[in-house]
Formats: sequence, C-alpha cells, structure tokens
Amino acid sequence: MALTLQRALSELLTLIAILSIFLVIPSFCFNPKKLYNASYYSPSSSDWSPAVATWYGPANGDGSEGGACGYGNAVGQPPFSSLISAGSPLIYDSGKGCGSCYEVKCTGNSACSGNPVKVVITDECAGCGSDAQYHFDLSGNAFGAMAISGQDENLRNAGKINIQHRRIECNYPGRSIAFHVDSGSNQEYFATLVEYEDGDGDLAKVELKEALDSGSWDSMQQSWGAVWKFDKGSPLRAPFSIKLTTLESGQTIVANNVIPAGWTPGQTYRSIVNFAT
Repeated sequence: MALTLQRALSELLTLIAILSIFLVIPSFCFNPKKLYNASYYSPSSSDWSPAVATWYGPANGDGSEGGACGYGNAVGQPPFSSLISAGSPLIYDSGKGCGSCYEVKCTGNSACSGNPVKVVITDECAGCGSDAQYHFDLSGNAFGAMAISGQDENLRNAGKINIQHRRIECNYPGRSIAFHVDSGSNQEYFATLVEYEDGDGDLAKVELKEALDSGSWDSMQQSWGAVWKFDKGSPLRAPFSIKLTTLESGQTIVANNVIPAGWTPGQTYRSIVNFAT
C-alpha cells in the first residue's frame, strides 16, 4: 500500500513539474502563423528563388518565332527584342503565363555576370522538368545576356545552368495594349491576341461587348496561349469594347471601342489604355 501511495505521489510531482515549464516559458507556445513564409507565398515578392535555365534556337536569336503563346515574329522586335523565354509547365500554366515577366541571373559559372536580365514568357517548354520545377528555356540572346561582356559564348557552351529568378511587373514605356485579330476571325467568330500588358502581364479573364449593348459583357474563352476567342454563332456588331482582368492582382481595364466597325482579320488595333505599374 505504501509503495502504491509513493508511486502516485511521484507521478503527481512529475506532472506538476511538466506543467510549470509551460507556465514559466510561454515562448514555446505553438504559433501556427510561423509555419507560413509570407514572402515566398506572395507573387510580388522581391526574393530570388532557384531555377534551371537552358537555351534554344540561334545563339544570338530569339528562340523561335511563333511559339505557344502566339506572338509570332514580334518576339524578335521591340519591346520584346529577343529577351524572351519558354517556360516549363509551372511557368507557362496552360497559356495563362503568357506575357508574364521575370528577372533571371546566374552566379554559378565563371562566365556569369550576376546581373539580372528581364525576360517575357512567350513560349512553352513542355519537356522542361517536372510540373513543380521552374525551368526557363531562354532564347540564345537572353541566355547570353546573363554573361560577363564577351563571355556569352562561353556561358552558352555550358548548356544547362542553375539560376536565380523572380517575378516582376511588366513595363512597356510608351506602349498601350494591342489586339491582333486572328486570321480565322469572321463575322460570327472573333479571336484576338492580346499584347503588351503592363503590370501582371498575364490574364485571367477577357470579355467583349458589342456596339449598342449598354452593359452586356460576353466572356471570351482562351483559345490557346495569349489568344482569346468569342464564337457567337450569329452576326457580330462592331465596334467592340474589350475588358481585361489580370491573373495575379485581379486588376480590370476596359479598351472602349478598340475594334472598329469594318475590322479585318490579321490587323492589329492599338488601344489607348494600359494597366498601372
């Protein structure tokens, strides 16, 4: 009986000692907020993150004209100026990543300058890494731009390198958003490539409003890459206004009557608006 009481008393004293630790040292209390790294979660973070880079196309070229976003030969002209990249599935995001802007830099090769280079996503690299990997398949020009002056060929000879990257706002000074009408468009079907969006650069939603419709917006569907379409199945009434909503920040902007009456397939129509940066 004495042993039983002694054991019970010993267990009670042990329990009291354990509880006293939590009362005296409150800093060990569980804080679930500390499990989240807010700077990593935020798409506008200035922190650099690791990625992989390769290059394709001509050594001093623009990757490939066309690509999975639909920008065509514009990738080799200002403001893209061949500083472009194809993105792995995580970056390309089934075309939603078209037009997004990044800074990339390398430091792990003796030819690396360590200076950031701004690139725009204009293509897809479906075979680049896993769905969870950031892999930039840069144009030869963009890859070489990460090198010390005169060392671009040496850097390209490395083929595949580790880099740092970060998402940045797009900024096309003096440019407004442009709409290149797809060549397959007709009086009942309208498709357009959307180009040069400042800010997020990518789009979550595109809507079209026909002439004389005071408040009726029709949702356009993503056709492929940066091309959006509206298949009405009956005659469309121009001019058209187009409303754009960005993917990352949800900003909205309207290009009023940007597609005029008498529009023609293959033409590019420039708005007078762009997103604020």
